[in-house]
Amino acid sequence: MPAHASDTVGIHRRPGDNLFAEHRSQPAFTRRQKDKGTNMPKLGGKVAVITGATSGMALATAKLFVAEGAYVYITGRDRNRLDEAVAAIGHNVTGVQADSASLNDLARLAETVREHHGRVDVLFASAGLGSVSDPLGTITPETFDAMVGVNFRGTLFTVQYLLPLMSDGASIILNGTTSTNMPNQANAGASAAHSCCRTAPPARRDQYAATAPTGNCRISQGSK
Repeated sequence: MPAHASDTVGIHRRPGDNLFAEHRSQPAFTRRQKDKGTNMPKLGGKVAVITGATSGMALATAKLFVAEGAYVYITGRDRNRLDEAVAAIGHNVTGVQADSASLNDLARLAETVREHHGRVDVLFASAGLGSVSDPLGTITPETFDAMVGVNFRGTLFTVQYLLPLMSDGASIILNGTTSTNMPNQANAGASAAHSCCRTAPPARRDQYAATAPTGNCRISQGSK
């Protein structure tokens, strides 16, 4: 009868065999090679949510997470690009059309995850607007509001809506940009919006962790 993916293959040993002694007597390189072959996927059984994952770093992260055994929920504003991203990932993925600036969309994202998995182990808040390059002096209130609505407000409320679903030991990753370290006239608007995202989370880190269901949640920030 053909073996299924879920079948477990065991190694049968005679009574009295000293597995530890045999393992210890092997060269370190051989032990590492054998151990590497038996390691479980790093994210086996984990549930991840990645926002703005129709391209770039976020899409690459989604592919890596699935390869490491996770089930991922990805978001994007454009349905066609979202469908393409889901197809590129291939399996263990659900695409949720959502704009991070919309509280209704974020609530629907949280409800979708709650209904199907009931928890989040990894949240990667990566949605952001970074292509606006209006120089200082030409930035309009509409342009600024759009950037802040996604990059700052959207990040904060993404965490807030998904916080009740965070599991014990869950991780929250807030993706930013190194442009905030090198502001100039051409990227002043984007730098301001991302700076808000950078400076707000540390002040909220303990509060987020304390209000998670288990009170045990790690928050970190990355840059692209």
